[in-house]
Amino acid sequence: MIRERFEYLADAYGGDLRRWPEAEREAARALAATDLQAAALLREADGLDALLDAAPRVVASHALRERVIAAAAGAGLGRRRRGLGVMAWLSGAGWAAAACAGAVFGVVLTGQMTADIRADTVLYQASLTSADDTEVLGG
Repeated sequence: MIRERFEYLADAYGGDLRRWPEAEREAARALAATDLQAAALLREADGLDALLDAAPRVVASHALRERVIAAAAGAGLGRRRRGLGVMAWLSGAGWAAAACAGAVFGVVLTGQMTADIRADTVLYQASLTSADDTEVLGG
């Protein structure tokens, strides 16, 4: 394991190697045992873990929760709508339309992307000269 990977994992998972991906743990232990900078990174991550663990947990009050739900309901979120079957059908039709549009876009985009290549090929072939071309073109 290289130190950059070790540093990335320490930033992502902290100083406790038990939290790291299992496939990375042994290599991380070996690097921390032989590399002083890697060991220091692990200690720093462990210190940050301790600070985060000591931070107070913020819990939303029941009143705040109710206000958020009321605001969402006032905005039309979470209400059951009539005609759910129609909505499901329209949703399916929307997905089908999006799929067709994607296919058409792909065909058009491919044609546009290959137009330059075809033009280059024609120009290249036109630049080729031989004895036959001279005879035909009157050169």
